[in-house]
Amino acid sequence: MRIPSPLRSYTGQATVAEARGTTVDEILSDLDRQYPGIRFRIVDEQGRLRRHMRVFVNDEMTRDLATIVMSDDEVTLLQALSGG
Repeated sequence: MRIPSPLRSYTGQATVAEARGTTVDEILSDLDRQYPGIRFRIVDEQGRLRRHMRVFVNDEMTRDLATIVMSDDEVTLLQALSGG
């Protein structure tokens, strides 16, 4: 999983992290097991992706945490930027 710059403080500045699971949700849970607190920055209290977060499985963006992920898929997290 590729980690965006604003979340690298959770991963010790690592740009890539290994996480396991068969869905995006399971992968984010495994990521949080390894790097406590990172999931809360990605998923809100209602269990939905935060508005500013984007998740890509390979080259396809998804907002559905139930999206199936195969063992050879690449998951990328992006944080949308805003401002003027």
